[in-house]
Amino acid sequence: METTRYPKDSEENQRYLRAKKRTVALRKFYKHLIVYVVVNIVISGFKIKGYMEEGDSFEEALVLLDTWIVWAVWGVFVLLQAIRTFKSNVILGADWEEKKIREYMNENNR
Repeated sequence: METTRYPKDSEENQRYLRAKKRTVALRKFYKHLIVYVVVNIVISGFKIKGYMEEGDSFEEALVLLDTWIVWAVWGVFVLLQAIRTFKSNVILGADWEEKKIREYMNENNR
């Protein structure tokens, strides 16, 4: 495994750690996305094949809710992970915390 030298000064070290954390989150998201697509293609393929063996046409099997429910439910979690990964401060993120801390500190100084 390749080791990366840490920057020497504290501010540069903090930027490095934030960049590393973001890179790890991106890698996890992309892995999750690939698994999501591959697994759901396989599951949908088996479901469509099963429905066709029961007498449905390909088109009928393709439009059944049961064929797409896993895509939809799991897709919500992929979407939430994407929001967290790409827009980490959308809802109560780190920027929000810092802003609230400053706000409360200013209130106490009055």
